[in-house]
Amino acid sequence: MKATLRVKGMTCNHCVKSVTQALRQMNGVQQASVYLDRSLAQVEYDSSKASTAQLIQAVVDAGYEAAELDGEIFEEDKLRTPAPRVALKIQTKPAAQAASVATPIAVSAPHLTETLTAQCTLPIEGMHCASCVAKVEKTLQKVPGVISANVNFATEKATVKYQPNVANVDAMKEAVRKMGYDVREEKKEHKHHHKAAHDHMHHDERESLLKRKFIVSTVLTLGIFALMYPALLGIKLPIPMEVSFWLQLLLATPVQFWGGWQFYKGAWAAGRHGSTDMFTLIAVGTTAAYGYSLFAPFFTGDWMHMELYFDTSSAIVTLILLGRWLEARARSRTSDAIKKLIGLQAKMARVVRNGQEHDILIEDVQVGDIVLVRPGEKVPVDGVIINGASSVDESMITGESIPVEKKIGDEVIGATINKTGAFQFRATKVGKETALAQIIKLVEEAQGSKPPIQKLVDVIASYFVPAVIVIAILTFTGWYFFGPTPQLTHALINFVAVLIIACPCALGLATPTSIMVGTGKGAEHGILIRDGEALELAHKLTTIVLDKTGTLTQGKPEVTDIISANGATADGVLRLAASAEKGSEHPLGEAIVKRAQEKNLRLEETRDFAAIPGHGIRASANSAKLLLGNLKLMQDEKIALDELSAQAERLADEGKTPMFIAANGKAIGIIAVADTLKESSREAVSALKKLGFSVVMITGDNQRTARAVAKQVGIDQVYAEVLPQHKARIVRELQEQKKIVAMVGDGINDAPALAQADVGIAIGTGTDVAMEASDITLIGGDLRGVVTAIALSHATIRNIWQNLFWAFVYNTILIPVAAFGLLNPIIAAAAMGLSSVSVVSNALRLRWFRSIAAGAKHASPLQRPS
Repeated sequence: MKATLRVKGMTCNHCVKSVTQALRQMNGVQQASVYLDRSLAQVEYDSSKASTAQLIQAVVDAGYEAAELDGEIFEEDKLRTPAPRVALKIQTKPAAQAASVATPIAVSAPHLTETLTAQCTLPIEGMHCASCVAKVEKTLQKVPGVISANVNFATEKATVKYQPNVANVDAMKEAVRKMGYDVREEKKEHKHHHKAAHDHMHHDERESLLKRKFIVSTVLTLGIFALMYPALLGIKLPIPMEVSFWLQLLLATPVQFWGGWQFYKGAWAAGRHGSTDMFTLIAVGTTAAYGYSLFAPFFTGDWMHMELYFDTSSAIVTLILLGRWLEARARSRTSDAIKKLIGLQAKMARVVRNGQEHDILIEDVQVGDIVLVRPGEKVPVDGVIINGASSVDESMITGESIPVEKKIGDEVIGATINKTGAFQFRATKVGKETALAQIIKLVEEAQGSKPPIQKLVDVIASYFVPAVIVIAILTFTGWYFFGPTPQLTHALINFVAVLIIACPCALGLATPTSIMVGTGKGAEHGILIRDGEALELAHKLTTIVLDKTGTLTQGKPEVTDIISANGATADGVLRLAASAEKGSEHPLGEAIVKRAQEKNLRLEETRDFAAIPGHGIRASANSAKLLLGNLKLMQDEKIALDELSAQAERLADEGKTPMFIAANGKAIGIIAVADTLKESSREAVSALKKLGFSVVMITGDNQRTARAVAKQVGIDQVYAEVLPQHKARIVRELQEQKKIVAMVGDGINDAPALAQADVGIAIGTGTDVAMEASDITLIGGDLRGVVTAIALSHATIRNIWQNLFWAFVYNTILIPVAAFGLLNPIIAAAAMGLSSVSVVSNALRLRWFRSIAAGAKHASPLQRPS
């Protein structure tokens, strides 16, 4: 059976993959193809195992709207037929087929309203554990018009996809605030100022407040310990117990209600809506100890033998403050990559206005401004050189440590460093549109994303706090009715210990902190990872499909061999060939002319130029009548080739394109042109094969050239003569063989295959590559980055599992220990605080990740080469 579904809410390549995976995972589905431009999904399925209603439900469960198109079956070729189209810029993320970040999405005219979606990011305040994340997500998802909401505990941000004609941001903020959380209002920054800098300032302020609270609470708690245990300190306090009580109360109260105010605030916010969270546990536990100590003397009237627990309540608050302060410090380090990227930006720019030079803030540079850059200065924004020349260090973008020569007409990228000469350029992209700003945006989005593994953690966390409260109540009841005397004391202490030892915070931090550090580390290696799902999928890959042109090869034909015959010289052959090709727009002709220019050869004037389609060209020079082309052209013109035929076959076997040149009816040589391999290609393929991956090459070249290139790099499985629109079919065939496939291409021509693959990896220079069309983008174009990306994925997922293991083990073991009375509440508080710190510290180990691509020469875009 076949069914065609209209799918609403898809806006990008990621959406296509989500819908495709949701359908393919269904029992009975044989094939599913999803088309972004038509908002359609075509499904082949076994009607005895699945129904149309179940297909629709699978799409809805994935976060989209779906409905069956009655009587309409669209074949794949039919879907490619152009429909009336309207350019509509829906959001900053283009479709998978888009060629660049700024390209609008093309949407079929009859269905504009169906795909109209927007995305916003809300900075959430007041979240303190994984259960808070689940509550905020559910709250946002209930807002009419919201398609999906993803809340990240580590970044404290919610990413919401919604329909702007139904929902608005104010409604989302109000819903969050009603749940007891706050949405931080962004300061009105200058129009080009990056909000990440403000976010880091906010985190620094909060870290300072936690530090102050911890220091003050520590001093006061030490005073309480001195009053309660003077003998341990070797001092005598000749004061009556009643006075000691009032002094302890005086010291404990600021700790409880100033130092611990955030716990009460969080617990109250949750309680107002009939829910609980980590702060509920802390507030109830410490209040129980503080309240018992406050009222017990008045009820018992025994001031001499009373049991006070001001030391317990104060020590718990102080130790938890210590843990949260250390956690805040560690979490701030997880975003070091963003801080480094922001730090790369120039602060000032020298512009020429009305013939005068002015030094202005980079935020004030406008598109069209003429900017002057002197030696040693940073290029402030993106633009095109209009005067002068220089060499520019672009290592922060491309990863290549060798400076790039720039001349009039060449593009320059903001934050790169001018090395030698001075030049002027016209600004073309400023503020959020620059390459650096786009990179920062991608890294931020990746750090705020949530991998599939986190969904299980969120479900567990939503039940965690209520379960702990039940266990604590049972503990109190058991010790009060069945424990030794004094029952109330034992019941209270163990009740508090159970509440305090539980730590959903560690569960909440386990995944997002690793994702933050992992994606940040990827940026340091020139690898932009789109989201946590891509990072998780990359470690499951089994097959790597490599496009040839621009991926394995340079993507630019070059002259590799010049063979002369019949008394001609190599330079003479090249000079005549270049003279004939002068002005040609064919890539092979341009390569010949370029080589002649590099050798400073003087070209002849030509006339009577004629192109012979599929064969070559004919032209007349001052000295001869020239023929330049393939073997068929020489045979048609009855040109004797003699030993040149064998030479041509040898060159073709090496993957090169031989072109014969004849002058006045006589063959005088061969010029071989080839798209040369990148230096890193052989090493990258070898590394992938050593890691156990099946490596496949796909190309539109003929079989002979394809096999020759594949042999040079060590690839055995080759698909040749493949049209761009058929590359996706080959990826699909591999997936049907139960392989998890990564497609590596240039991100533009290979967009359909990138969308079809489980993980799409775009390889390019970061300015012309369609970064949004892929799951992972390699900025520098070095193929060894694929190996690094996969290795980073393995390291990050391993780190996440380590965090989750210890978080679960911690709670599984220590909660029963506390319930059985084997854990002092003060020790429990210290353990709870340190559990979160240990999770974040383990995630920070990823900062020491090193590429396993041995001998990799590409430099980190965030670390300048020495």
